[in-house]
Amino acid sequence: MPLSRFATPLLALPRPAKRLVVVALDLVLALVSVWAAFYLRIDQTGLPQLQQKYVYLLAPLLAIPIFVRFGLYRAIFRYTGMAALATTAKAVGLYTLLFFFALLWFNWQGVPRSVGLIQPLLFLLLVGGSRAIARFWLAGWSRKARNATGRLLIYGAGEAGVQTASALGVARHFVLLGFIDDDKAKAGGSINGVDIMAPDEVADAVERMGVTDILLAMPSLERMRRNEIIASLRELPVHVRSLPGMGDLASGRVTTQDFQELDVEDLLGRPPVPPDSILLAKNLAGKTVLVTGAGGSIGSELCRQILMEKPRQLVLVEHNEFGLYTIHRELEGLCAEHALPVEVIPLLASVGNFGRLREICQLYRPATVYHAAAYKHVPLVESNPAEGVLNNVFGTLNMARAAMESEAAHFVLVSTDKAVRPTNVMGATKRMAELVLQALAASSSVVFHLPDGSQSTQVRNHTLFAMVRFGNVLGSSGSVVPLFRKQLRDGGPLTVTHEEVTRYFMTIPEAAQLVLQAGAMANGGDVFVLDMGKPMKIIDLARRMAQLSGLTLRDDRNPCGDIEIKITGLRPGEKLYEELLIGDNPEGTAHERIMKAREDFVVWPELAPVLVEMRQAATQNNEAVIKNILKQFVHGYSPPAVDD
Repeated sequence: MPLSRFATPLLALPRPAKRLVVVALDLVLALVSVWAAFYLRIDQTGLPQLQQKYVYLLAPLLAIPIFVRFGLYRAIFRYTGMAALATTAKAVGLYTLLFFFALLWFNWQGVPRSVGLIQPLLFLLLVGGSRAIARFWLAGWSRKARNATGRLLIYGAGEAGVQTASALGVARHFVLLGFIDDDKAKAGGSINGVDIMAPDEVADAVERMGVTDILLAMPSLERMRRNEIIASLRELPVHVRSLPGMGDLASGRVTTQDFQELDVEDLLGRPPVPPDSILLAKNLAGKTVLVTGAGGSIGSELCRQILMEKPRQLVLVEHNEFGLYTIHRELEGLCAEHALPVEVIPLLASVGNFGRLREICQLYRPATVYHAAAYKHVPLVESNPAEGVLNNVFGTLNMARAAMESEAAHFVLVSTDKAVRPTNVMGATKRMAELVLQALAASSSVVFHLPDGSQSTQVRNHTLFAMVRFGNVLGSSGSVVPLFRKQLRDGGPLTVTHEEVTRYFMTIPEAAQLVLQAGAMANGGDVFVLDMGKPMKIIDLARRMAQLSGLTLRDDRNPCGDIEIKITGLRPGEKLYEELLIGDNPEGTAHERIMKAREDFVVWPELAPVLVEMRQAATQNNEAVIKNILKQFVHGYSPPAVDD
């Protein structure tokens, strides 16, 4: 009868029953080791003589409580590793001392003292051997029962790769076929019987061995070399993934569930520039900082990075209850983890409610305000232009006025490349918000008007205003990356609106860092533009993600491919290309990735009555008037159709 037939009922037992089985096994092994010790010492094979029976009682009575105390019966046999075997050795070591001294103390007749050393040694061999046999038997059966789901190469034969291989040996979701390593001295060697190959052997190995997955197990590798490796693997029909960071590896929690899709930096293939710590801390350390849209993609990342600069207070303004709850809880956890003396204040508020914003600013007196709250989804704002204007234009004006009245030192608007010669309402409203701040920045004193156009109040301006304009951020709520990943999981198709759609891309952490640094360089009215690198076609990004997932594209040349890219047509207001500058010849700054644009603007006395008219049109949902005003004041705005 095959041994595997016993594994099914054994693994199906409840945990208490399994523990009783192990205790019974150890009891038998203790008795067998006593019998073997007498046999080896005095060549005795029969029943106990004289007082030898006491030794047969002593062995299990000592061993079982010690094993319980050391937690040996909490271990799962098929996951037993070196740590568990080392614990077993410690437990048997304590047992040896007590057993040997017990024999010396009682001095039983017919019991040689050397049995006190021989029996524990035999007992250790039997117990350790039983655990090892159980591990390979049960884990091996478990592997056959589940069937491995992939054939894997691990790129990296260092500590991370070896630890991953050990986790794979337990989980059995993959068959490990080999290691890959850049170190030529390691090529041709092996680790635990698994061969190590050089990078130039990978393509042949993939075809010859039927490799389905390659795991990057090099958490500390520099970004440039990592990008080179990913580029070399991109054309292979394998799924490329990576391990988490060194912190997770150090904790010993590496499992197959920890394997991650390549991060967005890998998709960009561009190394981020290290931040300037002096610029980062300039407007943050020891101060009260307010962030609007704190629960959004950019706002939440701004909050994380601001927190690490140790402000005195961090005020979170967000109208979405769950978003505010989520980021507040995360920031509280970061404060506890890093012992940060920062008071995090979560406030529910809408930027459309000036009274609430004024109350918040008067109460907390922020020194620096980062305004990230906005409607950013192009088709939705195109369908709801009035709401886009009220939120993006007048939400910005409300927050700027509240900051001025409380004499905030700095105000930074998170803007977008879609504000440059926009073809959509969203981009036009963001450019209009920039015009508002440029006009305020150029005024030492500002007269604000009520919605009916009558004069409201005059406010002296002590606030430096700045705008930071950048392109798409990978991984944000509106990014194509989460959409493509979902479509890849669902089997496709990958949807692209047009073959020529091209966008600038940046990661969320890099964008947030540059926003903070740009804001610290502001002199008033500055429009900063982030260097987004080279623009990328969306269809190329889709191809890259499909290839790195181990899938082939299905098209006319390859009708049997795994996944299709479907062209769906441009959405309302969508441009083929985005720009970062309206004018030419941007100025450089102290940071290599931050430029300063030279942008024309309208002075406040001319802009103020236009804003009154625009607010009235928005509250009346008069789309024609809204678009006509935007067309008049936003350079390059050309809506598809404007009703006169």
